[in-house]
Amino acid sequence: MALLDQLNTDMKVAMKAKDKFKLSVIRMLKAAVQNAEINKGSALSEDEEIELLARELKQRKESEAEFRQADHVELADNAVAEIAIIEEYLPAQLSEAELDEGVKQVIDEVGATSMKDFGKVMQTAVAKFKGQADGNAIQTVAKKYLG
Repeated sequence: MALLDQLNTDMKVAMKAKDKFKLSVIRMLKAAVQNAEINKGSALSEDEEIELLARELKQRKESEAEFRQADHVELADNAVAEIAIIEEYLPAQLSEAELDEGVKQVIDEVGATSMKDFGKVMQTAVAKFKGQADGNAIQTVAKKYLG
């Protein structure tokens, strides 16, 4: 099912359940998808949908960190709740062990031996684990093995 169709279905469910918070997050995601489709001039591919959701997720995570740093607990908690809702639409996230193993495989695939090959490893790993792992997590694991 396309992301927009799923968002419309979930929006109806949230309306019936009178879940205003979830409804507002779904509407925000729907607007982001529609804007991206308008800018592109056609429907988004599955990869583009995942990329859009990952971008929205990253924004919320950054906001949460900033709110916590500024001691705005309520706003940070809202960001965490938004993150949970956005993650429902993303593919399952890789565990640390799965990511570790996956990055090791990528390093072997590209024949990386040192930090000189870091760019090749990151390019391949980010593409391979799109939507399943955060770029920062991939970077940390890659540095662990190449550093």
